[in-house]
Amino acid sequence: MRQMIMVLLLLQIALAGTAVAGPFEEAMAAHARGDYSTAMRGFRVLAEQGAPEAQFNLGAMYASGQGMPQDYRVLELARVEAVVWYRKAAEQGLAGAQYSLGLVYDNGQGVTQDYVEAAKWYRMASEQGHAGGQTNLGVMYSRGNGLPQDYVQAHMWFSLAAKQGETHAAANRDFISRRMSPDQISEAQKLAGEWMPK
Repeated sequence: MRQMIMVLLLLQIALAGTAVAGPFEEAMAAHARGDYSTAMRGFRVLAEQGAPEAQFNLGAMYASGQGMPQDYRVLELARVEAVVWYRKAAEQGLAGAQYSLGLVYDNGQGVTQDYVEAAKWYRMASEQGHAGGQTNLGVMYSRGNGLPQDYVQAHMWFSLAAKQGETHAAANRDFISRRMSPDQISEAQKLAGEWMPK
C-alpha cells in the first residue's frame, strides 16, 4: 500500500510539472502553422474576455489581412477592426499595441491620419521602453509632426532606441546631430542618461 501511495505521489508530481498549452498558446501555435482561421477564433475568444495580448494579436491579424479573403473592401474593413482591438489592448497598457495604434494614426490606416494622436500613442509605448515607439517618437519630434519640432527630444528618443539596437534610430540620431549645437547634443545625452521607463 505504501508503495502504491508513493508511486501515485511521484506520478502526481511528474504530471504537475507537465505544461499543458492553454488557449492563448494554442492560438499562437495555430498562427505559427498558418492556420489563421483557428488562430483568429482562439484570439477572438480571449480578446472578448479582455486579454490584452489576444486583443493585440487579433488586431495584428486584422491589420495584415490574415485569415480573410484578399479583397480590397474586406481588407479596408479589417483595418478598421484592427484599430478597435489595438485600442483595447493599448488602453490596458500593452506597449506593442500602443506602438501599433501610433502607426495606424501616423499612416492613416483604418483611421484618419492624425499626427497628434500618433505621437500620443508612440509616447505611451516609448515611456515603457518600446524601441520602435522611441524611434517613431523621435521622428515625430525631428519633423514637428503632431508636436513641436525639438531636436533635443528627438535625439534623446533616438539614443534610447539605438541603445536597444534600433539601427534606424542610430542613423536618425546621427543625422539630426549635424543640425544641433554641441550644447543641445549634451542636453539630449543627459536626458537620455537620466531616462527611466515608467
